[in-house]
Amino acid sequence: MRFSRQEYEARQAKARAALQSQGLDALLMFAPESHYWICGYDTFGFAMFQCLVLTARGDLHLLTRTPDLRQAQYTSTLSNEQIHIWQDVEGADPAADLARLLADLGVSGRIGYEGDTAGLTERNGRMVHRAIAGLVDVSDLIRALRRVKSPAEIDMHRRAAQLSDDALDQAISLARPGAFEGDILAAMQGAVFRGGGDYAGNEFIIGSGPGALLCRYYSGRRHLDARDQLTLEWSGAYARYHAAMMRTIIIGSASGHHRRMHAAAVEALESCEQAIRPGRPMGDVYEAHARVFDAHGLSHARLRACGYGMGAVYNPIWVDFPMFYKDNPLIMQSGQVFFLHMILMDSEAGEAMTLGHCVLVKDQGVERLSRHGLDLIVTD
Repeated sequence: MRFSRQEYEARQAKARAALQSQGLDALLMFAPESHYWICGYDTFGFAMFQCLVLTARGDLHLLTRTPDLRQAQYTSTLSNEQIHIWQDVEGADPAADLARLLADLGVSGRIGYEGDTAGLTERNGRMVHRAIAGLVDVSDLIRALRRVKSPAEIDMHRRAAQLSDDALDQAISLARPGAFEGDILAAMQGAVFRGGGDYAGNEFIIGSGPGALLCRYYSGRRHLDARDQLTLEWSGAYARYHAAMMRTIIIGSASGHHRRMHAAAVEALESCEQAIRPGRPMGDVYEAHARVFDAHGLSHARLRACGYGMGAVYNPIWVDFPMFYKDNPLIMQSGQVFFLHMILMDSEAGEAMTLGHCVLVKDQGVERLSRHGLDLIVTD
C-alpha cells in the first residue's frame, strides 16, 4: 500500500460523512480512482465488471473477478472477508451478485452510484439498473473529496514532477536533426521507469513537422528534419499520481512567429498562475489565458481550455477533472494540483507552440512543481 492505514481510515471517514450528508444508505463505486483513493486497491481490472461498496455504517466490500482477488489482497486495506468474487461462466450476471451482496449487508435505502467513469460501461450500467432499482448518480461524491490533496499525496505529485523533468531532459538531449521519434519516446518513458514511476494514464503525445500541430497521440514515427518543430505532452506518474508537462522544441532555428508565439505562451502561463487563488472560480484562469492570447492576435490558434486537475488516475486519460474553461464556476482550493497548458496551433502558418507544467495551489498563490524554466528550447 502506498499510504498508511491511518490515511486510508481518514479518507474512509470523509467518504462516509459525505455519503451520510446526501442521505445515502450505500455508495456503489465503479471508478478505479475511487477504489485506489479509499483503500489502495490498484488494478486495471476495472475493464471488467467490478464494484466497491461503501455503506453508511462504514462497511467496505469489493465485488470483483478471480484474477483480481490477490490484487486486492496485495494492494488494499481489504481483508479476505471484504472481497467477493463473481464467477466467469456463460450467462454470468455480476449485477445480480452485487444486488445479493447489498441484501447481505442490509442495504435497503437510497443507493448512490458512480456512472461517470470508464469503470462502468453502458452495457454494464444497464445490467446494474435492472438488478438494483432507484439508483442515484453521485459521480462527483468521491471525486470532490479527492481534489484537495493530503501532504502525503502532494509528495507523490512532487515525485511525479521530478520524473516529468527527467523525461524532458532526455527529450532535449535527443531532439536533433535526423533523430527518430521512437528513440525520443523510449528515452522519455525510460526516464520515468528508471525513477520508479508508472505508466501514465494515457499515451505520451509526440508530433513533429505538421504533426506538431496535433495535441493527441497518433500512430506513426518519423525522423526530424534539419529544421523542424517537435510537440511533446507527457507526464511522469508515481504511485499513479501525475504531473503533466508540455513543450514544443524547435530543431535548427526558430522562426519569428515561433518566438512571438512562445513569448505569448510565457505571458499567458504566468497570467494563469496569477489567477489561481483559493476561493476564486476556475473560469478566472481561462479568462487570463484567453485575454493574453487574444491581445497578441492569436485567438485563431488557441484552444477553448487551458488546463485541468491532476491526481491519481487510470486509463484512458490522465485528466482529473475539472478543467479550466470559460465561465467554469467551480471554486479553487488550497491543496489542489493543476496542469496548465498554453497551446497555440496556427494552421495558417503551419507552426505550433506549447508550454505547460503543473502547479500546487497554496494559500497565497501557486508553487511550480517543475524545475525547468520557461525559455524557448532550440536544438541543432
